[in-house]
Amino acid sequence: MNIALIAHDAKKELMTQFCIAYCGTLSKHSICATATTGKMVGEATGLSITCFMGGSDGGEEQIAARIACNEIDLLLVFRDPLNPKPGEPNEVNLLRLCDVHNVPVATNIATAEALIHALERGDLDWRDIVNPK
Repeated sequence: MNIALIAHDAKKELMTQFCIAYCGTLSKHSICATATTGKMVGEATGLSITCFMGGSDGGEEQIAARIACNEIDLLLVFRDPLNPKPGEPNEVNLLRLCDVHNVPVATNIATAEALIHALERGDLDWRDIVNPK
């Protein structure tokens, strides 16, 4: 599966810790991320991560384009809804695209853990059901 990671500034350390905890599972998949998030996670975990531009520089749009082209299977976007900073990505478009293209998305660690556990069990192979080969 192709998994995308995005984290607001206040949530980057949480994303890093999450990825350390689930490194074994994540290592079996292709990971992409916005620049700083990808760099932090990659350095902490040793995972191979394709890094796009920073979120405020167009990285979010790069991930959105991949979602629109059915190239992302799971999105983890840890956001800080109580303290958004100017220039941080507005994830409304990402969430809309995930809804349109049936991409599972987590916006907090609780949902991310549920999705990772489903991924470990093989419960997220729904595209094979929807689009049989």
